[in-house]
Amino acid sequence: MSNQSFHPPVRTLMGPGPSDVNPRILQAMARPTIGHLDPVFVTMMEEMKDLLRYAFQTDNTLTMPVSAPGSAGMEMCFVNLLEPGDKAIVCQNGVFGGRMKENVERCGATAVMVEDAWGSAVDPHKVEEALKAHPDAKVLAFVHAETSTGAQSDARTLARLAHEHDCLVIADTVTSLGGSELRVDDWELDAVYSGSQKCLSCTPGLSPVTFSERALEVIKNRKHKVQSWFLDLNLVLGYWGGEGKRSYHHTAPINALYGLHEALVILREEGIEESWARHAKNHQALRAGIEAMGLSFIVKESERLPQLNTVTIPEGVDDARVRARLLEEYSLEIGAGLGALAGKVWRIGLMGFASSRKNVLFCLGALDAVLGDLGAPIQRGVAVETANRVYAG
Repeated sequence: MSNQSFHPPVRTLMGPGPSDVNPRILQAMARPTIGHLDPVFVTMMEEMKDLLRYAFQTDNTLTMPVSAPGSAGMEMCFVNLLEPGDKAIVCQNGVFGGRMKENVERCGATAVMVEDAWGSAVDPHKVEEALKAHPDAKVLAFVHAETSTGAQSDARTLARLAHEHDCLVIADTVTSLGGSELRVDDWELDAVYSGSQKCLSCTPGLSPVTFSERALEVIKNRKHKVQSWFLDLNLVLGYWGGEGKRSYHHTAPINALYGLHEALVILREEGIEESWARHAKNHQALRAGIEAMGLSFIVKESERLPQLNTVTIPEGVDDARVRARLLEEYSLEIGAGLGALAGKVWRIGLMGFASSRKNVLFCLGALDAVLGDLGAPIQRGVAVETANRVYAG
């Protein structure tokens, strides 16, 4: 065992997350640690809540970061809204819909599954049928941007259907927040969670969440205690609640929150719609280069996430070998497929600070070189030039 300091290599992170962290954020995280109840820190907390409202496009009072990764944000939504005996309709079109089902069942509730093929968006017609068949359902839960497949579902339509049937909406926006259109208030989403390490370009470990007044009313009128002490909003709000005196709930990750605050300042400086447009443009250039090589995407264009690209692995190519060579020779990380897509696709992320022209061209050039050297059936030497034509307009 080494007793020396750890010095990680410099990587270009173009997998499904974490993404490259903006140097400004790393610098922010190195600032002096102060107490989590320090008046100066409390002022920063209020600023962060306002910045998160901008990112989510909401006026929800209860908007804050959970002191844990996106999976804890997911759990917070489910354990606060569901009680034993409740029923939730859960949409699954990838890995993370399955995790929603686990959360529902651990709350003592029943999960009614609406399943779609991996790589497809959630089908609103199936959802409507499920809502009609289960009028006693309390919640409709879905993944807006399915990280395991790169498919994006129509959150606005799904939420409208839910409210027509008196259901609350839980939406996973871990990969969409900051990277593609998300309008919590306009779309009437009730409980929304995300992660700090994707399109916000912060380090992993924090989960932004926001809750509507409808959701808060349900939480305040529960019959049973929330099964998780740490994630019980009735307790957490004593610390993250309104302005003024804060009660101790847990020791917040001070320096990580500095980083998230800086990430949100950067997003505000760029502009949320400009960030969405940047991610879309870089996806268009990557797509052009990938297709020029002769590779294809598994998600149809109308349902495709710009920030998470699932590319079909060419016939006869060893998935792990390609990713290993990219890491060893180029210090470039792309992601493997999960579940049903393992060994069949690569997941190429264009998230946050990593979503840049430089990274798109670097990734295409590295893929071209490695695949060409392995004798893969691709069109060599055209990907970078094709992508550049997209940037040239």
